[in-house]
Amino acid sequence: MDVLTGLTLAAPAGLNAYIPVLAVALAQRFGWLQLSGAYARMGDWWFIALVSVLLLVEIVADKVPAVDHVNDAIQTIVRPAAGGLLAVAAAGEGKLEPWLLLAAGVLVAGGVHAVKAYARPFINALTGGAGAPVVSTAEDVGAAGISVMAIAAPVIAALTVVAAVGTALWGISRWRSRAASRKADAQGG
Repeated sequence: MDVLTGLTLAAPAGLNAYIPVLAVALAQRFGWLQLSGAYARMGDWWFIALVSVLLLVEIVADKVPAVDHVNDAIQTIVRPAAGGLLAVAAAGEGKLEPWLLLAAGVLVAGGVHAVKAYARPFINALTGGAGAPVVSTAEDVGAAGISVMAIAAPVIAALTVVAAVGTALWGISRWRSRAASRKADAQGG
C-alpha cells in the first residue's frame, strides 16, 4: 500500500467511516493487502465483526431525516479519525511521518464530511426528507466503490475523488448563488 491509497481511503471515510475501514479489514483478512505492525490486527475477525455492527447502525441512522443530522454531528469526530487511521495504516511504515499522514487523512475525511454535513440539511428541506435515504444510499455506494478502487487502483480512485468533491463544491456554490439571487429579487421586488 502507499500514501495515495491511504489518502484516497480517507475520502470515503468522510461519507461513512465504517465502509472503508471494513474494506481495508477484509482486504487484510483475505490477503489482498498487507498492513504492517498493529494495523494488521484490523484483519482479525473480532474487528471485522465490530466494524460490521457499527456500519449497520450508521447505514440505518443515515437514512432517517433528522436522525441523519444527529448522526452527522456524532460522526464529526469519528469520520475524520477513521480517515487519519486509514491514511496511516494503508501508507505503510517509512513512507512519511505518521503524524503527517494522520493529519492529512483527518483533513481529507473531515473536508468530505463537512461538505456532506453542510449539504444534507438542504437536501432534507428541499425534498421534505424524502431525499435522505436516496442521497445516503448514493453516498454509501460511492464510499464502497472508492474504497475498493483505492485498494485496487489508487490513481483512478484519487482522480474520481477529486472530480466528485469538485462537482459537489461547484453544485453547492451554484445553489448558494441562486439562493442569494432569489433573495435579492424578493427584497428588491
